[in-house]
Formats: sequence, C-alpha cells, structure tokens
Amino acid sequence: MPQTLARSSPALARPVAAPTVSARVAAFALIAGFAAFNMLYLLVDCPLNLAPDEAHYWDWSRRLDWSYYSKGPLVAWLIGGSCAVFGDTMPAVRFPAVLCNAALLLGIHRLAVQTFANERFALLVVALALTVPPLAAPAIVMTIDGPFLACWAWACAFAQRAVNGGSWRSWVAAGVVTAIGVLAKYTMLLFPACVGLFLLTQKRWSLGFGLMCAISLLGLVPILLWNAAHEWIGLRHVSTLAGGSPQSSFDPTTLPQFLASQFGLLVGYWFLAWVAAIVTFRPWRNADPRTAFLWWTSVPVFALFLVAAVQVKGQPNWPVAAYVPGVVLAVAWVARQFASSSRRYRRLCAGLLAFAIVLGLAMTFLARWPSLIRPAIATVTPSPSADNLTPVRKLDPTCRLYGWHQLAAEVDKLRDQVRAETGEEPIVATMMWNTPGELAFYCRDHPTVYTFGSALADRYSQYDLWRPNPVADAQAFRGRTFVYVGEINTDLQHAFDRCDPPVEVIASDGGIPVADWKVRVLRGYRGFPKGQRAAGY
Repeated sequence: MPQTLARSSPALARPVAAPTVSARVAAFALIAGFAAFNMLYLLVDCPLNLAPDEAHYWDWSRRLDWSYYSKGPLVAWLIGGSCAVFGDTMPAVRFPAVLCNAALLLGIHRLAVQTFANERFALLVVALALTVPPLAAPAIVMTIDGPFLACWAWACAFAQRAVNGGSWRSWVAAGVVTAIGVLAKYTMLLFPACVGLFLLTQKRWSLGFGLMCAISLLGLVPILLWNAAHEWIGLRHVSTLAGGSPQSSFDPTTLPQFLASQFGLLVGYWFLAWVAAIVTFRPWRNADPRTAFLWWTSVPVFALFLVAAVQVKGQPNWPVAAYVPGVVLAVAWVARQFASSSRRYRRLCAGLLAFAIVLGLAMTFLARWPSLIRPAIATVTPSPSADNLTPVRKLDPTCRLYGWHQLAAEVDKLRDQVRAETGEEPIVATMMWNTPGELAFYCRDHPTVYTFGSALADRYSQYDLWRPNPVADAQAFRGRTFVYVGEINTDLQHAFDRCDPPVEVIASDGGIPVADWKVRVLRGYRGFPKGQRAAGY
C-alpha cells in the first residue's frame, strides 16, 4: 500500500507526490502484459464462441453504415476494420476489445496520476482494476462497452486536466473523445452533463466547456442522419428501452434487484468500497476539485440508472461507466483504511482486500475457462429433463457462448441435403434476432441469414431494415426452401407448404448440456399475412 497515500490527511485531498519512473513503467508493463495475455488467449486457447451480441455486430460490419437500429456504428466499424486485416475469424472480431481495454486501463491510470499525483498509487489502481470484473471482462468480448468505457476514461482524463488549468486543447480532446464515445453508446451523452454539474457546483464556468459540448454533439450527426432516413426507428427503440413504452409502470421492487446486481457485479467488496468512497469524497465535504471531478463523473450516472430501475428492468452493465472514475476513488478509500491506528482493523482490511482480489481474479479466470466450474454449477441445478434440457444455463451465463459451431454444422448438413435434393440453394432463417449473426459467422461460406422474428414473437431488429427480407418482401422469396432454427407455431406453418420434422441439436460441454435448438427444413414459402408484424420496437 503506498505509504504516502496511507499517511495523508483525513480528507485525502492531495497526497504527497511520489512519481517514480519505475512505478510508471510497471503500470504500463502490467497493462501491456494483460493485453498480450488476452491476445494469446484468443489466438491459442479460447473455448468461447462469439456471444450473440458479438455475432450480431459482426453481421453489421458486413454492411457498414452510419448507424444501426439499436446502436451507433462504432462497434461495427471497429470489427469491420479488424476483419478486413485479419479475416472473418473469432480473434479478429475480438482484437478491438483487447485494444479498447488497454486504452481503458491507461485512462484509469492517467486519472489516478492527475488526481493524486502519485505514480505508485496509480500502479496500485491499475493492478486492482484488473480484479474488478466489469473493468476486466470487456477485454475478451467485443461489445459496445469496450470502446465506450475507454472513451469515458479518456474523456474524464482530458476534461479533468482542462478544468484544473489545462489549455483549450484539453477541452477539444475531451469533446473529440466524447463524440467518438457517442458513436459507441448513447450513454456517453451523460458525460457533458456530469461535467456541467461539476462546474456548476464549483462555480468554475469555462468557454472551453461549451466548446467540448459542441464537439461532443458531432457524434450524433451520423446517427441522426441515419435515423432521419429510417423514420427515427432507432431513437424510438431507445425510448422504449428507457421506459417510454405505455406498458412501463412504476415498480419499486426492482430497486433491490438492481442493487443486488451491482453488488454481485463488483464482487461485493468493490461495490461497498465505491459506496464508502462516494460518501467520504462527497464534494461538499472535500475541497479538492480533482476528487470532486471524479465524484461528479461517477455518482450521477449510477443515480440515473438507479432511478430508471423503478421504471424499467435494466441490465447490470448499464451504470458501469460510473465505476471508471469510481475505481480510483474506491482504491483511495481502501488505502486510507490502512492508515488506521488499530492493528486489528488493518488486518481485517488486508484480509477483506485479499479476499476481494482472489474472488475477482477467480471470476475473471473462470469467465475465460468456464468448463472448470461448470460441473460444480451442474450439481446445484436440476437434472436435465424433457421440459428443460439445459438447466445449467440459469446459473451459467457463459453457456450463451457455447455450441454455435455445432449448430452451424447441423445447418450446413441440412443445406447440403436440400441442395442435393432440389439443386437450389436453401435460405437460412431463424426465429429470434440474436441467432442470425451466429449462423452467418459459423456456417460455411458465411451465408446471409434472415429472421422471421418480427412476424412471430420477437421485436424489430436490424434484420427488418435490410431489404429484401422474407417478412417485408415475401414475393422475392416465394416458393423457396428454408433451413430454419427455432420453434414453430401455427403462423409459421401457414407461411409454408410443408414443414419437415425437426432435428434437435444439443450442445454439451464435458457431458453437461449447455444449449439446445430445433432445426428443420421448411418448404414452399408463401409469406405471412400482410400487416402481421410484432408490436413495439
């Protein structure tokens, strides 16, 4: 534990500086080492198929655009660039995630140095950040969170430097990074609001802040232009997710669920440390503007999603940006505990910290090799039955990343069978929006895959916007034979002349069923009744 930090004043406003080249080099080496480890893992020993979201974004990258139905374009642009260089492979899809995570850690290091002027403390922050699952997990999964969190970290770093004596160039850099972040995730728009709250409470208005806001809004330009050309469907979708649907209602019982999800996501310890830190470093008690800046770029984000949790059931990762500056404050609070005069208390703190480190590293390790713990999970779940072939999925979220190559192999087998029978190329389709990308990626020759979701039980998706598609343009597909993955119902049966019996595909890992699908051949497409589309966005 950095002694200069532990012995600082109770307010921990400005610890004695201890900049050393060795600590800085060690921090950079740690970040580079973690990135190299993740790249080696992806190239040599990654058992995880692409997650449905990753495959979905990869499918977007095959049709690069200014924006997409549910997200901005940055994730598709990054995947498209990587695959253009390295080919359409799993490591190529995920390489940008490794780089974005390294950028995130560098941004956190910069925040720690700027806030506490202590290179050894910044090294400690980086090392402990690697034990915080939501900050380490995005390193191997290419979703929107990787680039978004990296942008949040560097926007914080540039804006903090700007408000504490930096030049207008720092404001410009903060605006540019924020604009890039908006292209990744709309939540990035909260950043200028957080900085505005900080300036309001500090009474430190600056023309540079206005410049930052103006530049930040440039990130919306391609998104708005795309939405304007598509009847604002993307913004309506986001509005529905945010609770704008007429079906949304006030439900305070979701608050405990939300808090429990955050507690679990941060292995308990880091969530409590973050809560303690935001109480300790609350701006109206501490005069240091540097810690106040971290507070204002952390707490409002969490508070917004906490309030939203009573209106709509959110995802655990929604407030994760709060923990980027929050981890610096949390580690600072932990360091202060070791300045206690009570030896027993210091031992307790060391024990709890050690437990959190071990638990966090174990979660990060097992997320990469879940087969090591899946047998234990299977012992506490019901045995597979006809009604529930994969009970382990309820407790093991990594099951979503297994079996897709096996499903694709069965689809390819049926495609070959239809091709041999009819001499025609069958069309591949699914019921849900999150399956076409997986089949397109893992099936031979990366075919175009469609979804019937909007005509059945699923919501709209990007696949409904790409034309032609079987639901909106039935005439272009009439009479064709489909290889279909998903459940079948009366509407789907009426859309075809004949439906073959299903082939059940069960993917197992070490003898434990982790995924199952039904695949069948549907012959003689007729189309769905006009106007039969799913409600909502």
